[in-house]
Amino acid sequence: MDETSPRTRLEQLVIRKRLTTAEFMRAFNRTATALAEETQGDTTEISWPQARRWIRGELAGLPYPIACRVLERMFADDGISVEELFGPPIAEEPRPDVTKPTAPQTVLASDNLPREASSSSVGIEEMTNMAAAESAAFGAFSEQSNVGPHTLEQFQEDLKRIVAVYPNRPVYPLFIELRTLRDRAFRLLEGRQPPGMTRDLYLVAGTLCSVLANASFDLGNIRAAETQARTAYLCGELAQHNGLRAWVRGLQALIAYWDDRCVEAADLAGQGWGFAPESGTARVRLAATEARARARMRDTRGTEDALARAERAREAVLGPDDPGGMMAFPEAKQAYNAAEARLWLGGDANCAAAERLAEQSLQLYLADPPELRRLGEMSLARLDLAVARLHRRDLDGAAEQIEQVLETGGQRRIESVGRRLLQISTALERPYFQTSALAGSVRDRIKDSPFNSARALGPGRSQS
Repeated sequence: MDETSPRTRLEQLVIRKRLTTAEFMRAFNRTATALAEETQGDTTEISWPQARRWIRGELAGLPYPIACRVLERMFADDGISVEELFGPPIAEEPRPDVTKPTAPQTVLASDNLPREASSSSVGIEEMTNMAAAESAAFGAFSEQSNVGPHTLEQFQEDLKRIVAVYPNRPVYPLFIELRTLRDRAFRLLEGRQPPGMTRDLYLVAGTLCSVLANASFDLGNIRAAETQARTAYLCGELAQHNGLRAWVRGLQALIAYWDDRCVEAADLAGQGWGFAPESGTARVRLAATEARARARMRDTRGTEDALARAERAREAVLGPDDPGGMMAFPEAKQAYNAAEARLWLGGDANCAAAERLAEQSLQLYLADPPELRRLGEMSLARLDLAVARLHRRDLDGAAEQIEQVLETGGQRRIESVGRRLLQISTALERPYFQTSALAGSVRDRIKDSPFNSARALGPGRSQS
């Protein structure tokens, strides 16, 4: 096939209709808008480079389904499916008025610019005017944007709403909404916008992916959570946003911690510490997570250092978390993280400190309005308090906290709470508690609760 022969049926039709790439692009976007208005569905649009790739056949497979519907509407009069449009051209009879074969004079194969003319056939003034027109056309193309301030503002408002209610709502419905928002952000990034808005879009997309990673883990799929987190981190890199990069590294550390990869968890938290966030508590979360991981490894010095860094990071916070909600790391959460680290280190002094910290955390959570309470985190604070009380053999005090957790089980089933309950159930089998009727009753309550099998929990389980 020579350079000017059509490479696809789509290019063949565009040539036959004498359309330029820019005209094809505008026709597609008009059709997409009209179709969206008719069906009350989502719309889409393409940029000039995308249109050029489609026409040339430089697309692997087919475009998104919504784009396929638009293309079939555009070429409805020709009765051609989208599969045919991206297939090879067909043989066409020469037109009766064509006496001499000429190369198709389209911009599809030549970057939408006029073919170079020689100075012998075109005067210097015409040549310079032509070059100026080409530059003006490129300038107009460069100013095109599929994103405006209103679109970004709506993304940010949707994010704030979701992360605000995430800690005390069922996870699965929020996951569906998050996925829809992420897909919209991805589609917009495939289009064209000024560099500043591209950066803002990457930040939006990365934040959505990070919350999706958290939700995927809450729904029990660690591998999916890690994939979402990697994409979120990449978006943070592209946006050059330290707050997002630090938060994602903290999430990756937390996932590794709950997956019993404590060395990796501590390493990921250390990597995240290298990003000083623009504002917010991401560094507090990193140090607190590292402390828990190092405590499980019985690294006393490393645990103490991480706990001290968490305190210093709290004092150095420059401003509120954005978008806040579940992505903020409140003092209550820091306190129960420290309590759990102390419990892992063990010993009378650490367990006494853990009891104080868990009580402090619980009181801070209870001070929140009921509709804003982080149920999963509050349950973990109660269980840390129960474990500390069991250490000094206060079975009544421990049973009180465990019962409170079991009563909230129907509101939000949480995997990390299930694991903690199972650990407590095992502890209640120790010789000291074996003759206690209360200990047996608590074990039976745990066995019959929704948390009995952490791995068997369905949608709605969570980590913290």
